[in-house]
Order: sequence, then C-alpha cells, then structure tokens
Amino acid sequence: MMTTTTAPESQPFQAEVAELLNLMVHSVYSETDIFLRELISNASDACDKLRYEAISAPELIADGAPPRIRIVPNKAADTLSVVDSGIGMDRQELIDNLGTIARSGTKSFLSRLTEAKDGTNLIGQFGVGFYAAFMVADRIVVTSRRAGSDEVFVWSSSGGSGFEIAPASEEDAARVTRGTEIVLHLKKDAAKYVEAHEIERIVRAWSDNIQFPIELVPEEGEPRQINSASALWQRPKSELSPEDYKQAYQQIAGAFDDPAMTLHYRAEGRQSYAVLLFAPSTKPFDLFDQARKGKVKLYVRRVFIADDADVLPAYLRFIRGVIDSEDLPLNISREMLQNNPQLAQIRKAVTGRVISELENLGEKEPEAFAKIWDAFGPVIKEGIWEDFERREKLLGLSRFTTTTGEKRSLKQYVEDLKPNQTDIYYLTGDSIERLKANPKLESATARGIEVLLLTDPVDAFWTSAPLDFGGKPLKSLSQGDIDFVLIPLLDDKAEDKKDEAGADEATTIALIKDALGERVSDVRASQRLTSSASCLVAGGDAHDRMLERLLAMQNKAPATKPILEINMRHPVVAAIAGDKEAGKDLSFLLLEQAQILDGELPEDPAAFANRLNALVLRGLAKG
Repeated sequence: MMTTTTAPESQPFQAEVAELLNLMVHSVYSETDIFLRELISNASDACDKLRYEAISAPELIADGAPPRIRIVPNKAADTLSVVDSGIGMDRQELIDNLGTIARSGTKSFLSRLTEAKDGTNLIGQFGVGFYAAFMVADRIVVTSRRAGSDEVFVWSSSGGSGFEIAPASEEDAARVTRGTEIVLHLKKDAAKYVEAHEIERIVRAWSDNIQFPIELVPEEGEPRQINSASALWQRPKSELSPEDYKQAYQQIAGAFDDPAMTLHYRAEGRQSYAVLLFAPSTKPFDLFDQARKGKVKLYVRRVFIADDADVLPAYLRFIRGVIDSEDLPLNISREMLQNNPQLAQIRKAVTGRVISELENLGEKEPEAFAKIWDAFGPVIKEGIWEDFERREKLLGLSRFTTTTGEKRSLKQYVEDLKPNQTDIYYLTGDSIERLKANPKLESATARGIEVLLLTDPVDAFWTSAPLDFGGKPLKSLSQGDIDFVLIPLLDDKAEDKKDEAGADEATTIALIKDALGERVSDVRASQRLTSSASCLVAGGDAHDRMLERLLAMQNKAPATKPILEINMRHPVVAAIAGDKEAGKDLSFLLLEQAQILDGELPEDPAAFANRLNALVLRGLAKG
C-alpha cells in the first residue's frame, strides 16, 4: 500500500515533555555535543532491535542490507540528519516514543535538572536523550518506516507545546525504506555541527564503540565510516587503554562520570562468554526504583537480546555493562530468560566474580572502593538480607560508621574486640548524631566497646536476620538483654560507683508499672545505662526498635509494647519511691523522655508538657 499525503494531525505533548522541552530550548546544558551521542545511541538501539526481531522474522531484513547509521550534514539547508536502518516506528510508536516520557524518573529528572548548574551529567541517566536535540535545533522532523511495513509517517515539532504527525509523501516514503530519519534544522549558533571534522570528533569521543557502522555522508565525496564499530568486550585487555574503557563505559551506561571499577574477562569451559562490567562512581537517579531492575545488557554472539535480563541480582543493579554469551540460543525470549539454566549458571559465576572484584578493590584501592560504597552501600546491604549464600562475603564488603571511626570493616571490628567481648554490637536509628547521643550506648562507651551506628533504612531489615561474622554474632543494643559484666570498665572509679546504693528496685519498678499500665510490656533495671535515667528496648523475640517503627509506619505489623529500662542509681528514679505525689508524673517522664531520645513523639505531647510544667513548678515551690 502506497503512503499518500494527508493533512498533518496536531497533538499536544505530555505535560512533562513540554516542561522538559522548555528547559532544553533555553539551553540548560553548557555542553551541547551530547545531543549527537544520544541520537546515535537511539539509532544503535533501533538496529539492535531489528537484529533481534529478525531472528524469528528474517523477512524483516529480506534486502540483506546490514543495519547501519548515517550522518548527513547539509550546509546549504543548515540541517543535520541522523539516519538508521533499524527497526523503525509506526504511527503510534512515534506518538508514544516522541510525545510522552513513560519513565517513572521523569519528575525526578526535571526537579534535579532545574537545580543543577549544568545538566550534562544527568541527561543520559534519564532516558530522555532525543529531546537533547532541541538544544541545537529549532525544528526536528522525524520520518520513520517500521521494518516490514508499507506505511511511513512523519513526526515534526518546533519544541513548543505539541507536535504534528502525518503520513509521509511519496518522495519521503521512497527515501526511507526501513528505519528512521531524524532531520535537525539547526539554530544559528549550532552551525558547527554541519562541519565534518566536528562530527568526527564527537563520534570518536562518544560513539566509537557503537557496534554498527556509523557513516559520514559529506556533501562532496564518498561516504566513509568514522567509528571502529567493534564489540570492545570481545577484544583482548592488552589492546585496550584506560581511556578506551572510560569511553566504553560512558557509551554503554549513558554516563558522564568515570567508572570506579572495571571488570573485563572471558570465561571459557562449559560455557563461553565475554564480560565487560563497570561500577559507576556516582549514583544514578533510579537506584531505588521499586522495580529494582539491573542495567547490564545481554548479548548472544554480538546480537542484542535484552537490557534488563536480570543477569545480576537486584542488590548489584548499579553495575553497568555487557555480558555476551556464545552458547545461549539466539531465539530465546524474555520469558524464557528467567528460567534458563545456562543463564542461571552465568548469573551465579558473574555475581561471584563481581563480589570478588569488589573485595580486591576494598583491600588494594580503598579510595576507589570508598566511592562505590558511598554511592551504593545501602544497595549492597540489601544482599545481606536476600543472598544467604554470599551473606558472609557481603558483610565483609560492608563499611560502617562506628563509635570508633568511619569506613570501618567488620574484620577491623573483630580484630579490635575488647577482652571477654563475644558479640558485635550495633544500634539502628535515623542519624549518626542522634545515635551518638543515644543513652543505650552509655555502658558500651564506658567499656570502650565499639558499636556500629546504622542509619540506612535497609539496616533495620538485614539486621533482623540471625547474623554472625567470623563466629561473632551481631547483637542490637536496642533489643534483648545486654550483659557487659565480664568486660572491664575503662575508668576504675566508675567501677566503684556501680556499688553505690540506688533506689529500692522492687518497690520502684512496681510503682512505675502501676503508673504506666499497658503502655509498656515490662519495666526492669538496666545494664545499658550509666548516666541517663531511662531507655526503651525491644524484647529478645520482638523486632528491633527501628524496624518496629518502620513496619508500623507502613502498617505492615502491629506495634508491640516496648520494655522500659531504668537506671536505679539515677536521682529521678530514686525520687519515685520517695515522693508518691510526684511518682506517677515522674514515671511518665521516664517513658516520654526515652521516646524523645529514640526520635519518637510522646503519645500525648500536651499531657507531657503539662506534666513537665507541674514537676518544674513543684520543684520551684520546694526550693
């Protein structure tokens, strides 16, 4: 069926696209070269998709012409065209792909883009590369024919509130036999992008490792290929330089930072596959998307299969790169990938290799590893909960802020254990500052016991598993009983104070229980406290206090009553048995100040304020 020309249909952009285009048109980037990299990357993806679909439908490439990308400058018309012979788009795909952004990170992108002084390092992370072309063009015309279709459509926009779409003319249809042609009508200040040397410079810098030939079609002379078009991961390491790896990382990951770690090797044996993986040095925007999808591309014999095939576990989803198998079937579907035993073996082997490489980096290049941990530590710690097989290794990889220092490993912690110390102690909370002021640390601090200070939300979950490292169990200072009696105090004078007479334990506890009723599950004398009056802890069989709060906030578990621990040598505690009139108010004060120190609000803030005022006035009257 021959395409005929009809009146173009106007459609509005999705609201987020309109806002994004407004930012692009007004030049939010100081470096505009990246528009060409983004268009070439999109063209490469289209060629990849054609090769994949042609496995099951070879008629899509019946002409026998291999996929390629062409760049066509036209100085007379002030246009630059990027043309691919890839999969192409039909009418609805043009509308969906160029008129909307179906990415959950769009709003995050826009907010960060408006805050950034230079958005260059953001655009590749958010999958909105096509729109970067509006930095250099005041009008864009896209003509596309989906492989195997007789219909050709033209999409055009000047970057305003909408776009037009219409069937292509006979001339356009004859020119675009398969794939997509993007014609940029360049702004006056973007005239340099029709110069051959500028185009070659950008392609060599950003797109040299694109697998498909990129041809420059000059106004005079023959077309010539301007990229190496080699699968870099298939080349020997001895042939590659650090700059080669950097360019490959930036092209594969759509990134602008330097990789903090590079892993390149070929596996031979029962299975043969090439691996080129990178750990970024900066955090991508979608790191905590609920889907937790990875971004490692899977190829089979250089044919692109999928970019989200779960070839690494979710806790390594920050890793970018390529795995190219020689043994997987080319016609494997995405559904079959999930249960393919060969891919499962690759997944297991590559995961182990990535973790080993991270271990080596932590030992030999701690500064490089620190960049990875600062950006992705919370994600790696998800694996402690999820990956029982590698739990010990992931605990060894982890770095912690402790009462002793920063970036401390559990190996260092175990090496510095105090005499008679058999456990690794930790405390979870909202912030390092609040944890350092937490009264539950007092007895440990008095003995010089190092405590892990855990503030990432994931910490409350992985610590709920039964864990040990080097045979030393991990134990929360907010949960269960604590007994430091065999660990000597740093200050001998403090040992003498332990024997000082305090309040009558049985009487005081009975009075506090009577006053608080069902608000606590128990009241008991504390082994944790040395100077504070009280603290709240969880029972040995209950969730840790931080996890309890997180689950309660999400309505995923009923809140359990905490245990109130009291310091029998504290004057406020002693006053409870000696002043029955104020005893009830003092009991509530012990509970509510413990809640505040844990970062919680008292159950009834107004009643707390009234009780506190009454106690102050009573003290003033006696004075």
